[in-house]
Amino acid sequence: MQMQQLKHFWKDEEGATAIEYGLIAGLVSIVIIGGLLVLSPQLKAIFDNIGSAVTSANTKSQ
Repeated sequence: MQMQQLKHFWKDEEGATAIEYGLIAGLVSIVIIGGLLVLSPQLKAIFDNIGSAVTSANTKSQ
């Protein structure tokens, strides 16, 4: 009886799919975080330029 349960447990692959999806999600998040770290100086410069343009447009309209 225990041997059949052990064989069934060994052949069961339901958890494997969940683990694979978890690994894929982890790798995708690592790539996103790495990309943000690399691009953060450029993104900061873009948002600083936008902020300066909004501020200057606001002071001109007053």
